[in-house]
Amino acid sequence: MAVRAAPSLRARIGAWRTGSPESQWATAAAMLAVIAVSFVVSLVDRDYMPLSAYFVWLLVASLLLSFRPLLLVAVADILAGVGSLLLVRALEPLVVVSIGWFLAGTALVLVVSSRQRSGLPATLSESFLADLKERLLAQGRIPPLPPGWESQTAMVASHGVSYAGDFMVADLSDDRRRLELILVDVCGKGTAAGPAALQFAGALGGLIGALPPEQLFRTANDFLLRRGGDEAFATAVHVLVDLEDGTYQITSAGHPPALRWDVPQGEWVIDNARGTALGVLHDPELHTSHGRLFHGEALLFYTDGVVESRGTHIDAGIAWLQRTAHDAVGLGFGGAAHRIVGEVDSHDDDRAVLILSRAPLARSETPAQAREALPVHPG
Repeated sequence: MAVRAAPSLRARIGAWRTGSPESQWATAAAMLAVIAVSFVVSLVDRDYMPLSAYFVWLLVASLLLSFRPLLLVAVADILAGVGSLLLVRALEPLVVVSIGWFLAGTALVLVVSSRQRSGLPATLSESFLADLKERLLAQGRIPPLPPGWESQTAMVASHGVSYAGDFMVADLSDDRRRLELILVDVCGKGTAAGPAALQFAGALGGLIGALPPEQLFRTANDFLLRRGGDEAFATAVHVLVDLEDGTYQITSAGHPPALRWDVPQGEWVIDNARGTALGVLHDPELHTSHGRLFHGEALLFYTDGVVESRGTHIDAGIAWLQRTAHDAVGLGFGGAAHRIVGEVDSHDDDRAVLILSRAPLARSETPAQAREALPVHPG
């Protein structure tokens, strides 16, 4: 019997997870049946079903039901709970106080449920948001790179919340030679920027790998302009790397300048690509730079939350990042992104760091061999 019931139970749970009206009202009917049974038990022996038990059913219903089915269940719960109490006890002061607290708690549960903008019950809303966050993170996961290359990211939302306006989109060509990365900072921070980041990430995810960098950014710019609004803009940086010879192209749209770890100088050098933000002008200014990563070198990208703070000019913040990143790679590039983010004092804005590094020389090679002149491919 239990074996036969298991598929039916799984089917009902699966239907509830869809959040469909049919499944919601079916769940409400089940809750009404539970309340009816509780009412009968209350009439038989009040000790087995006190008024507090009916509030437990209401809490369960608030987790399983959207507002309209919950409202029906709440009304039935009030009638059953209060009615069973008045049938077995006189209207004494203590009874009146108990009913008052029960009604107040019910009202609070209904108010919270009515504010669920998703139209889903609390548990499904949380699951829905978690799924959206996972989708956003999935688009930024860099595929395994060929030997000799390593990437790392560290992203922290403002004030420690779960959703942020900083995100990354990545694409590795089928032949595993061309790697494209886009780091984006949408207007706003934390949960306020989360929906815009998810929407923009979906658009960029469909463009990366299909369009040249500058055309990609101009198409993304048109997308943001069509959205409209005073906050529909973002800064972004795109990097295209040839993983065979190390040549790269950086295209920036108003993003803070990238840094390159230069082995001969032993320091982080500022890249000159800047540009203007996307979603502001119909013809944005896009800056492009070219270079080559030799063995032991790296590129570092970041969002303005890493280098900007109140009362501090961004140039001072970049100089601070150069020093901090220098110390962070003292023991190697591994974990450097997290070490850098951990040193940021201000938590008022979302913070993201991306590092793409090329492995040091093998012992059999010499620096002269590594720096043998090769043509630079702009992509």
